[in-house]
Amino acid sequence: MSEGRAVPEATVARLAVYLRVLSTMCDGGVLTVSSEALANAAGVNSAKLRKDLSYLGSIGTRGVGYLVEVLRERISTCLGVSEHRAVVLVGIGNLGHALAGYGGFRSRGFRIAGLFDADPNRVGEDICGLRVRGMADMQAVVTRESVSIGVIATPAEAAQEVCDRLVAAGVTSILNFAPAVLVVPDNVDVRKVDLAVELQILSFHEQRKAAGLTVVL
Repeated sequence: MSEGRAVPEATVARLAVYLRVLSTMCDGGVLTVSSEALANAAGVNSAKLRKDLSYLGSIGTRGVGYLVEVLRERISTCLGVSEHRAVVLVGIGNLGHALAGYGGFRSRGFRIAGLFDADPNRVGEDICGLRVRGMADMQAVVTRESVSIGVIATPAEAAQEVCDRLVAAGVTSILNFAPAVLVVPDNVDVRKVDLAVELQILSFHEQRKAAGLTVVL
């Protein structure tokens, strides 16, 4: 990555999309790709893609495009997923159970190192070879597995307490699926995934389209 250049949040999000597309290309035996082809596959315009990739430093060859494997490795390094990063998941309800069983994490650079739930009826359950543990085991697992990322999939009323326990254990990044706003220290990053909000945004777009109005994205 180019020295001294801060990468915008929107660019980081698109780099993750490019990485997914490039991984699929690698699996399909594709060796090189043009900026136009990669942009089309990622759903962006080629000018935006080239600007995003400029944060990675000098890369690509005029008239040839990008070496798929090299670009994938460069983006993986930029995103910090060139080696599998350990993650813990808290809350093994319907959503948490589905997340725990999702095989795509490993192929995208993440390894679930621990599953936790406060419900004693859940503790001891086996999900894809991982045993659900009680909350009291969290600190030991986070320390032993060098976990820095936690995923919260609990009900809203439990989310802040779980967040506090994760932070106290040493987690510094949190992906929050709970419908709650979390209060965290300045050194902790939180990304919120609210499926209801996303559906409401899509509903807004549908309403505008039905009224024949243009939606500016």
